[in-house]
Amino acid sequence: MTRQGEAEGMPGGHPVAAHVLVVEDEPSIAEAVRFLLTRAGHQVTVLGDGAAAVAALAARPADLLVLDLMLPGLSGLEILRALRARPETTTMPVMMLTARGQDRDRAAAELAGADLFMAKPFSNAEFLQAAQRLLARGPAADRGAVGA
Repeated sequence: MTRQGEAEGMPGGHPVAAHVLVVEDEPSIAEAVRFLLTRAGHQVTVLGDGAAAVAALAARPADLLVLDLMLPGLSGLEILRALRARPETTTMPVMMLTARGQDRDRAAAELAGADLFMAKPFSNAEFLQAAQRLLARGPAADRGAVGA
């Protein structure tokens, strides 16, 4: 199955919806992100705490993980470190979203294995472009390409 390319067995190729897991405890931000991704044709699951995210990812890895830095239960960094330690999720694209945009937060996210770091507030267009870029790169995304 492809993420953004030709659908298997379909002549001419049609985009295939990606599964995006959004882990965000602020309801208005979670809903905005869900809306943007759903409107772009993706299947979106939204969770509000770290423990639920770990359980969901153990059951079904996502094509993209949008992860808040500060969460109840486990922090986004703890979740990311755990994902990068598991072979089946080591290359899953991860976008870290946070209201804490300091350099030390960016450095910690990069060290933990985030593919991209985006500070809140963000523009809808900027968020969607970043998500689409990560999905297009797929699971072999280069670590170290933290930005936005």
